[in-house]
This record gives sequence, structure tokens and C-alpha cells, in this order.
Amino acid sequence: MKSSLLLRSKGFTLMETVIAVGVVAVLLTGFIVVFGPAAQSIKRSINAQMADNLVGALERDLVTVRPDDDDDYFKDKPGFSKGFDYIKESDKEATALVVYQYRGSTSDTRGDGTPDPVEKPTDDEAPGKDYVVTTIMRRIDPNNLEDVFIKDLGALEGPVFLVKTTQLVFDGGELKLGEPGKIKHLPDGSTSLQVASDTDAYSEAVIAFSADFYDLPGRNEAFFTGDGFGKAFNKAGKPLFSRNLAIRR
Repeated sequence: MKSSLLLRSKGFTLMETVIAVGVVAVLLTGFIVVFGPAAQSIKRSINAQMADNLVGALERDLVTVRPDDDDDYFKDKPGFSKGFDYIKESDKEATALVVYQYRGSTSDTRGDGTPDPVEKPTDDEAPGKDYVVTTIMRRIDPNNLEDVFIKDLGALEGPVFLVKTTQLVFDGGELKLGEPGKIKHLPDGSTSLQVASDTDAYSEAVIAFSADFYDLPGRNEAFFTGDGFGKAFNKAGKPLFSRNLAIRR
């Protein structure tokens, strides 16, 4: 009888177990509430730092004319014309701008002059010697993706960032956001801003603009060829970060 009572006294009652589980649940909930936003903040900070390294590539590639840019449309035009069109048309899904990093070969280049992507480095290929992380901006049409972009997706280093650009204009003595899809200027003799159709009609030497960077949730071919990119483009929400930049003639 004594040993039986002793055995029963060493266990936990159902009520004690329920209370213990409740305490653990409360502690876990508190942990998630406190540290969940912090974890998201850290993630956003890391991505922002990565995207920040691509700002220079955006400014550079906006005015760099490559052999295959838009069916050679810009071949006989200066890079400023390319930047003018890219900034103006980045508000459309069919002419969206993306920036990203990928593993680029140090010895082989493609027809557009960019390094060949190294999708799966072999044991004999060393970073810094056979390939380097290359930063690049491209304009993509989700309905007609370039082969070069598809190949780059297999060699990505980090996420792909969507970039939406809007001209900055002087209005009332202040630099303000203009209208997406339009580039305006102040022609000689005019007292109000006018829409410029192209760089021949644009009277100024600089286009200042704001660039909003968004971390895209997908980074494979299926995301860009399916409806994933369209949904992300149209519901981009709050940008990861923004920068005020400029291109010059």
C-alpha cells in the first residue's frame, strides 16, 4: 500500500500538465511577438544592403548601350536616350527593370558583352579566378523573356530586385516626384513643365529620378514566365528602399 501511494505521488496530475503546457504556449507566443519583427527587420536590412550594392549597376546600365538592346534601337543613339526611355517606361510590366547579381565567367562573354553565367561551378572552378559575382540591370518583358536573362537565373547570387523609377522635377522651387510614365522639362520661354517625347525634345542635360527597389519573392523561370511576376509587379507594396539618382547626357 505504501509503495503504491509512493508511485502515484511521483507523477504529474492532468491539471499540472495542462498548466505547464499553457505556460509554455504563453512563453512561445511572447517570444514570437518580441523577436518575430526583429527577425524580419534583420532580413530586410540584409536584403537592403545587398540591393544597395546594385545602385551603381542601375545608374551604369541605364546609359550603357549593348549590341542587342531592344533590337538595336539604341545602337545609333547615345546612352542618354536609352536611360530616358527606361526611366519613363519602367512603370509598365512589359518594360520592367530588374537588377541582380550572378556568377559571371572571367573568360567567356556573350553577344551583348556581358559575362557568361556559371550556373553550377565545378570543383575545378574557383571564385575570383574562373568566375566573379557580376551586377547587372536588365529590362525584361515577362511575355518574351530574353534567353540571356533565363540563363542568368541559374547562376543567381541573391534575390532579383524589381526597380520602378519616377522622374524628379522642380516644382515651386522644390524637387518633387513627377508622374510615372512621363518625362517633363521646362522649354525655353515656357513657364510650365511640358512632357518631352524623347531626348531630342528634352531641353535639359540631366534627368533626376527616384528609384524604388522591391525584393521579388521568386527567382526562377517559372516565376517570371507564369503569373508570379505580374502579381508581384502590380502589388509591389512598400519598396525595400529608395534612392534619388540621375543620368546625364
